[in-house]
Amino acid sequence: MEPKAPKITDVARLAGVSTATVSRALSKPESVAESTRNTVLAAAEKTGYRVNLSARNLRRQRTGAIVILVPNIGNPFFSEILAGIETVLSESDINMLVVDTRQAHMKPQLVLEYLHATRADGIIALDGSLPDAILAVASSGIGAPPIIFACEWTPGGEFSSVRANNAHGGELAIAHLAGLGHRIIGMITGPDDNVLTHARSKGAIDALTEKGLAMAPEHVFAGDFSLDAGARAAQSWLELDQRPSAVFSQSDQMAFGFISELARQGISVPGDVSVVGFDDIAIAQCFIPALTTIRQPRKKLGLTAARVLIEHIGASSNPPIETTILDVELIERDSTGAFAG
Repeated sequence: MEPKAPKITDVARLAGVSTATVSRALSKPESVAESTRNTVLAAAEKTGYRVNLSARNLRRQRTGAIVILVPNIGNPFFSEILAGIETVLSESDINMLVVDTRQAHMKPQLVLEYLHATRADGIIALDGSLPDAILAVASSGIGAPPIIFACEWTPGGEFSSVRANNAHGGELAIAHLAGLGHRIIGMITGPDDNVLTHARSKGAIDALTEKGLAMAPEHVFAGDFSLDAGARAAQSWLELDQRPSAVFSQSDQMAFGFISELARQGISVPGDVSVVGFDDIAIAQCFIPALTTIRQPRKKLGLTAARVLIEHIGASSNPPIETTILDVELIERDSTGAFAG
């Protein structure tokens, strides 16, 4: 027998406030004291409370603005996605407001207050690690705007999402390297709690298994999609007694950091080690060596997410949760070569 879904009364009981106060704190946080807001949000997160979405058809008048939640606006990966979103929104005369959710000052409560202050018609989240408190408010209660995830998504599948076929991308990367004769292959991963990391890792491991290969634990380098993480992976690679002859990096940024650090140590790519990235950001084709990588259709991701969101905004009733998965492709350039033996 499945456990009962938590109710607003459960949140009120845990927070020590009335149900009316819980409702105000979640739907209009500026109307209650900060200490009360924080108490209610903590209780909502602890109980796993989600407000009934059936109230969405009572939404307020539209404002003509969409909020985009981006985990790092300085990351060039997001530029084409934002361009795709803007293309669709401009055609519909809708403004785009971008929030960098990973800035130090952007605490969950501040993001919540921003969402309520703008009273946006909808939200596109490029960050799959949003705190539960934000998700509870962003998709709940009277007047709550619909939320669509793009690129990343929530593991529970509670929201519609548009994303690339990340697992297939991992498979393509490994198949390419194995096809060049590499048998000892390493991997630089993203954050352990990120859905992209798990999908890309699964695809890579499945491809290795299919080819009768395995990846040693010491050949998996933990990263966070950044240049610095790639450089750290290169230092770890250099310290190994048995070095992988090829490395799959789960982002282009980490591949750049990896290759650059190896170059400083006199290691040649692809002469000494082949490298495959993931994303195909603009600089990948200009980098030296030009990066072999998995291309995500980033502009199409943005275009599709914006179109889905507009459909949800215009829906007369709660639209069904839908998942759109876009194809990826391997782009072969100069950073990979045949195993030299």
